[in-house]
Amino acid sequence: MKFVQFVDNIFDFFLPKKTSAGLRQFLKYLVCGGSATVSDMSVLFVLNYLFGINHLIAAGFGFAAGVATNYSLNKVLVFKSSGKIKKEFPLFVLIGIGGLGWTELILWIMVDKFDFNVMVAKLFAVVLVLNWNFFMRKKFVFSAEPKLETLEKGLE
Repeated sequence: MKFVQFVDNIFDFFLPKKTSAGLRQFLKYLVCGGSATVSDMSVLFVLNYLFGINHLIAAGFGFAAGVATNYSLNKVLVFKSSGKIKKEFPLFVLIGIGGLGWTELILWIMVDKFDFNVMVAKLFAVVLVLNWNFFMRKKFVFSAEPKLETLEKGLE
């Protein structure tokens, strides 16, 4: 795929040859997450600031746009997909919903309780939720080991 090769070439150009595979993977995750965050925050901004929709509801719609962007990019650029999209995507979304829960809690506390600006609070949440999403998705969704079944059994 030309797009994947293009991204790999950019990383090869900017990263020293000694860069570990794990760090390289995390940096790619940041790029994908950054793209997803732009989608998420754009929807939040448009719905909240331009249409006056409540910030918590707008954040939910932003989340949906972000998760679609994030899954699409991550399965191509960052992780090795098992090809079992019917199993991967729901788990990817489930972990993202956990992240959304953290985001909503942070927004509620920072905006409603401490009167922070919505976008400042969202940036703070992004930094905290980033780690949750990366490590949970790496372990349970795109793991080299067959852990999809392990998580699914725990959900039954």
